[in-house]
Order: sequence, then structure tokens, then C-alpha cells
Amino acid sequence: MTMRMFCSTSVLTLCVLTAALAGRLSADDWPLYRGDARSSGVASGTLPAELDVAWTFKVEKGAFEATPIIVDGVVYIGDLDGELYALKLADGKQLWKTETDSGFIAAPAYRDGKLFVGDFDGLFRCFDAKTGKQLWSFETMAEIDSSANFYKGNVLVGSQDATLYYLNSADGKLIWKHSIADQIRCTPTVVENRGFVAGCDGKLHIIDLDKGEPTGEVDIHAPTGVTPAVVGDRTFFGTEGAAFFGVNWRKAATDWTHEEQGSSSSYRSSAAANDQHVIVGGRNRRVMAFDPATGDVQWSFATKQRIDSSPVIVGDRVFVGATDGRLYALDLKDGRERWQYEVRGGFVGSPAVADGRLVIASDDGVVYCFGAKGK
Repeated sequence: MTMRMFCSTSVLTLCVLTAALAGRLSADDWPLYRGDARSSGVASGTLPAELDVAWTFKVEKGAFEATPIIVDGVVYIGDLDGELYALKLADGKQLWKTETDSGFIAAPAYRDGKLFVGDFDGLFRCFDAKTGKQLWSFETMAEIDSSANFYKGNVLVGSQDATLYYLNSADGKLIWKHSIADQIRCTPTVVENRGFVAGCDGKLHIIDLDKGEPTGEVDIHAPTGVTPAVVGDRTFFGTEGAAFFGVNWRKAATDWTHEEQGSSSSYRSSAAANDQHVIVGGRNRRVMAFDPATGDVQWSFATKQRIDSSPVIVGDRVFVGATDGRLYALDLKDGRERWQYEVRGGFVGSPAVADGRLVIASDDGVVYCFGAKGK
């Protein structure tokens, strides 16, 4: 299955330490594929009420399927030709470019001045975020679609070789690995000392990250490559079988499912979730909102083409891209369209939001940055 196809000094110190231990950066950062370790897809910061294109960055004959990340005013993204870029968030100026002999569809992940990202050839690489110099690499046995996540300062990544790897972030040495029955394409989600992997083997795997051993699994009846979002005791994700799940991960039991009819109703969009709403795009050309507790449909919005891009919740709006090149802003409460911007090409990668700006890249090689209108 090819997923591309189918305060006081002491108080301040305590705050900084708490944030570091939680693996979270400021509202001016989007350091992971889905924004945070729980893969919530929820922005901590805000966006202006009216958006306009602040800048674009074009790669001639290029193509992007990856999602950018944003840290300390720098946008990082890799393209399908194996080039990794660092761009200035303020104006799109290229700070550096590193060329490799492969290609990237995974978003980079940032931690402690380093970028971590895997490629088509199964090589998981670590780069210096300031210079783009490669620091180390770790070889898996198949393509890496999974973006990285972190636990206790070290790095987690899945591979199509059906294995989740836990590596020392300093040197790439293997700490442990856990294999399942089929490919891993999702980013591992991390909550407490648990990791969540929705696999192509038709199961949600719950893994003890201290031991690298399974603590439970849930049958989801179909393969999936989307990343589970976690809010409280529930995790949310869809499958190639056109079913969307709300699973109680502490009990390893399904709380609810929603099933769409039709061969084009599968999910390759990862959900965005908060306490009141779970939002996801489908290949049936619809954005759906569910009640997190019951799975009841809150609203549905029809788009022109399928949605493989994952939505992001920003305040009272949801931003999501479609494969026909439309970027939508929808009202979080009722799903009505509040804004739309159309580009050439299409969006497969997802938005990143930080410092009052939204960044997304198209499959015809353009990075778009949206900010305050007129600025």
C-alpha cells in the first residue's frame, strides 16, 4: 500500500524547566508534524482575522508533500528531491539548503538545536538546525513516511519496515525497537510514558516507551497511515476502511466509530482535536467534525477535491488544504467557510502555525506563508 497514492527568577526558572520537560516550546513554535507530542493539531498561538500571502518560496521543478515546522522564526521543510531548506519566517529568505541523495515526505522534528527526519531510502538523519550539516544517520530497512517524536530527550520514528525505533538523539544509537506485522507510516504519538502507533496491520498499538514493549492493542479492521491525535483518555484517527475511531487508550477499547460509505471515503488526513471538537478531512471531499465523547457528527463541509492534508485548529477556526490547491478556513463551531485561498498545484502536506503566521507547501514546489493582510 503506497500512502502517497491510496515572574521571579525562581518561578521563571521553574516555568522554563516545566516546559522543557513537557517537550513543548513557545506559542511562536511548531516543532513537530502535528504541533505537539500528542499530535493534537492545535495551535497555541493565534492568527490575524484577515490573512494574506506574506511571501512565497519557489523551488523550480520542485514538489513538496511534507509539512513544514517552525522554530525560533525559522521554517524547515524537505522536498521530494531530497533537499532540506531553512527559510526565514519573516520574509522567506533562504538561510541554508542541504542536498541529499533521497527525498522527504516526512516533516522534520526539532529538539535542542537539531532536526530529525527520515527519507525515501529508509535513512533517518540528524542535522544541525543552524547550519544544515548532517550530524549522524541511522539506517532502517524501508522508506520512512513517519515524522519523529521525542520521549525523555531521545527520538522515536517509525519505518515501512514495520518497526518503531527509539534512538539516542545525541548519536543515533539504537536504544530499543518494536516491530509489528505490517508497515508503520504514522508519526508515533506520545502521552505520559505511552506511545501510539496506528499501523498498516489494522491495529492501534499502545507501547510502553520505557521498555519498548506493547501494553495493549485495538483492532481497527483496516490499515492506516495517519497519526493518532490524543485528548485526555481518547485517541482519534481514521483508516483506509473508511472508519473513524475514538479509542479509550487507557482501557485499550473502542469508545465509538463513524463509518462513511463509498470506495473514496478513506482517511489519509490526521485529525486535529481539542476538548470540544475532532476535525478530519476525507478522500470523499468532506471535512468532518465529531463530538470527542460520542462520535456524533457536529458538522460537515464539502470541498472540491479530496483532502489528504491534515487540519489545524487555530482559535475559533480550522485551516485545511485540499488536493485542488484550495486552503480553507472554516468556523470551528459550525463549519461555515470563513476564508479561502486558491493556488496552482495541490496541498498534500499540512499547515504549520506560529508567530501569527501559517505556512504550507504545495506539490508544485511552492512554500506559502500567510500573515496579516497588507503586511
